Amino acid sequence: MNTHSRIASPPASFLSLEGVCLGYDTPAGLNEIVRDCSVTLARGEIACLLGPSGCGKSTILRAIAGFEPLRAGAIRLNGKTLATPRTALAPERRNVGMVFQDYALFPHLTVAQNIAFGLRGQSRRERDKCVARMLELVGLPLAGAAWPHELSGGQQQRVALARALAPAPQLLLLDEPFSSLDSDLRERLATEVRDILRALNHTAILVTHNMAEAQAMATRIGTMAPGRPVQWVSCA
Repeated sequence: MNTHSRIASPPASFLSLEGVCLGYDTPAGLNEIVRDCSVTLARGEIACLLGPSGCGKSTILRAIAGFEPLRAGAIRLNGKTLATPRTALAPERRNVGMVFQDYALFPHLTVAQNIAFGLRGQSRRERDKCVARMLELVGLPLAGAAWPHELSGGQQQRVALARALAPAPQLLLLDEPFSSLDSDLRERLATEVRDILRALNHTAILVTHNMAEAQAMATRIGTMAPGRPVQWVSCA
């Protein structure tokens, strides 16, 4: 399914997508997923790509994270080029955190061990301090010794957020992170995550098909539909 999206945004440029095209080859020819997508995101902004399944919003997120190659265009973060069709930084070198729909916690690790997983090159004391700080930040100060299966869905998603934030990424990507939760919890947790990100002045992009979730979390919403431009609405 094709997406033709040219996104008009404010001039401040912390994250920029410049004429990005994404797709893959098939026996019948090129299957173009996203065409000529351009967007700029200011530092500290929480943006949301809102649209139905298949419109290309998650593909854009994966390209920013480094999991999808570009067919055209460029992606830059804080003045550094992350990807072009010819060159691409590996995902682990992009300083980008990602929170997935299914939490993706390691079941054989405790909550504290999950959060500490991406903290490389630090002493044990530094890791422990960071884990304690993240647990406090997401409202689970006493959960470090628990196992993921002992937590509720909302608590597991908070742990996933803490793990993504622990290495202090420049940008946080959230791919439908609340879709497995009931509607009341989804909106409440979206609001809590927004407050955490704002307190940190953190830049983030949320992908969702749920309007209430988008409104609860984002400062700016871009609606997406195949074959139509993206329209931005401020929610600040």
